[in-house]
Amino acid sequence: MALSGPATGGGHLAMLAFSALVAGSFSFGSLIANDIDPVALTAIRFALAGAAIGAAAALGPGLKAAHFRAPWRFFLLGGVFGTYFVLMFEGLKTAPPVSTSAVFTLTPVMSALFGWVLLRQVTTPRMALALAVGAAGALWVIFRADLGALLAFDIGRGEAVFFVGCIAHAAYTPMVRKLNRGEPALAFTFGMMVAALLVLSLYGAGAVAATDWGALPGRVWWVLLYLAICASAMTFVLLQYAALRLPAAKVMAYTYLTPTWVIGWEIVLGHGAPRGIVLVGVALTVLALTLLLKNDG
Repeated sequence: MALSGPATGGGHLAMLAFSALVAGSFSFGSLIANDIDPVALTAIRFALAGAAIGAAAALGPGLKAAHFRAPWRFFLLGGVFGTYFVLMFEGLKTAPPVSTSAVFTLTPVMSALFGWVLLRQVTTPRMALALAVGAAGALWVIFRADLGALLAFDIGRGEAVFFVGCIAHAAYTPMVRKLNRGEPALAFTFGMMVAALLVLSLYGAGAVAATDWGALPGRVWWVLLYLAICASAMTFVLLQYAALRLPAAKVMAYTYLTPTWVIGWEIVLGHGAPRGIVLVGVALTVLALTLLLKNDG
C-alpha cells in the first residue's frame, strides 16, 4: 500500500490494529450476548474502558479543564457511540458473528456520505468503486450467498438491528474530526467515554440494577475485560488517532477486513468457517480495501 507521509502511515497502521481488535468483539461478544442485557453490558464496558483511558491520559498528556471545553460535544459523540454498542449486542443475540461483521462493512459507504455532509470530503471514482465492491461483498455474506433471499430482502432481525447501530458508527468517524478542537486523543476519548457512561447510566439504570452481577457466568467477565480494554479503550484511541489523519471513508475502509478477521477468530474458537461460496463475499470486501488504499499517494 502506498503511504503519503508518516502521519498518514500511522493512521493506516492504527486502523489495521483496529480491525483485528474489533473483529474479536464479534466472536467473543456472541458468546455472552444472551447472558446479560446489552445496555448493562455496554455501561460496565464503558466504565472499565474509561478508567483505563483516564489512567493512560493522566500519565500521558494529562487531563486538563481546557481539554473538555464545550462538553456537549462529548455527550453527542458518547450518545452516538453508545447507541452503536448497545445495538451491536442486541443484534448478536440472533445473528451469527460473520454475518454481523459483514453488516459492519457497510459503514464505509455511510461514512463517506457523512464525511461529505459534515466535512465536504469528496469521494473519488476509485473510492466509489471500492465502496460499491465492498458493499456487494457485504450483502453476499449477509444474505448467505442466497440470491433468492437477497431479492426478497430476507434479512434477519439481528442484522437489521445492528445495521441501525452501524449508521451511528459511520456518523461518529467524521464527527470526531468535526468536533475535535485540538485535544489530545487520550483526553478527548476519555471525555467521550465519561459522557457515554452518563448517558447509558441514565437510560439503562433499570437494566443495570436488574442485573444479578454475582450470578453471571465466568465467560461474561473475561469477555467483558477483552471488550473494555482491547475492543473499547484501545480501539477508541486508534479510531480517534486515525480519524484525525485520514479521510472518513478511508478510516472506515478497514472495516472491510473485519469479516476476514472474524472467520479467523471463529476457527480459533472451534466454530468452523462459513461455506466456500460465502467466502466469495469476504474476498470482495478485501478487494475493496485494496482499491481504497491504492488510492493513497
